[in-house]
Amino acid sequence: MGGQGSQPVLSQEEAFARIRLLRSPNIGPVSYAQLIARFGNAQAAIEALPDLGSRGKTPYRPALTDRIEREIEGVIAAGARYLFHDQPDYPPLLSAIESAPPIVTCRGRLELVNTPCVAMVGARNASAAACKLARDFAEELARAGFTVVSGLARGIDGAAHQGSLPKTIGVIASGIDIAYPPQHTDLQERIAKEGLLVAEQPPGTEPRGRHFPSRNRIIAGLASGTLVVEAAPKSGSLITARLAGEAGREVMAIPGSPLDTRSHGCNQLIRDGAVLVSDPSEVVELLESFIGAPRSQFRVAEERTAFDYEELSKLQWGEGKATGDEGDAVKRLMTTAPIAVDELIRQSGASAAAVHMVLLELELGGELERHAGGHVGLSG
Repeated sequence: MGGQGSQPVLSQEEAFARIRLLRSPNIGPVSYAQLIARFGNAQAAIEALPDLGSRGKTPYRPALTDRIEREIEGVIAAGARYLFHDQPDYPPLLSAIESAPPIVTCRGRLELVNTPCVAMVGARNASAAACKLARDFAEELARAGFTVVSGLARGIDGAAHQGSLPKTIGVIASGIDIAYPPQHTDLQERIAKEGLLVAEQPPGTEPRGRHFPSRNRIIAGLASGTLVVEAAPKSGSLITARLAGEAGREVMAIPGSPLDTRSHGCNQLIRDGAVLVSDPSEVVELLESFIGAPRSQFRVAEERTAFDYEELSKLQWGEGKATGDEGDAVKRLMTTAPIAVDELIRQSGASAAAVHMVLLELELGGELERHAGGHVGLSG
């Protein structure tokens, strides 16, 4: 969804409309991209929202303009700036992932997103030895020319940032003006001044459980590889590793003692195909030769039919609504269990553009949930 090279200057009116579009109910990165493709710009998309969202049980109303005005004031007050998906500074690796964030806010040295990046993640309750190892690895990787990306959590994340400053990017699950965890307030401010701080949520947003997997996809998406230093099974670090694997990036792990449960996640990653590393030079060797074909075989992305969202702009149904018959046919094939969009296209017999438009209308009406890997399901 991101773009590089020469781009038209984004008007203030369109920038405002884009923020308002993304903050409107039931709109996420995928539906945002589809709406922009279907209607050409955010201003036209917002005008079409009430009609497209009419499948829902209540009338659809876009985000209020005064709410967006307050958000923009908050970004300015925090000393931050917006970065939109099609601006030249938008990181190309992040733009390549599924559901790349259409808009983020940033503080600091934006040029870091276009340097070679490696993500480092691990346990919050990490051992002292693992924290020292993470700090040493991060320092060596920064010295080798890499920018270290992490999530500012306690434990391994904090150590990775400390070791790599100023060549570090902190991705937070809160708004750009909220420090979390509180004990990292000074570290977060230092990253914002010397490195780069990135947030997807609007200013003033306190971190919630659902925000952390979203943050993790940005961490994985910014880097050509993710290194897990120490992690327990079912930890957030393993989610980041899985997302990196699904994006076709390197997944690496440092092995640990089988007697320490905090090492079980890393050992499991290695059994599942992550590359075992024990020295920073091995990470450098892997990532310097990375050309989009990872040596790791952990959660390799499945092949899916490519779909150009621009096809949506060719639909001729009135104001852009899908026909009732096609919409009902697609919905009858769905349950709350996730199913691949490709499978819905095959079984429905409708065109890819028609199916995507039906799914968009269901999502705006609050009837659809999007899942990882290009899967969708009816909302519970």
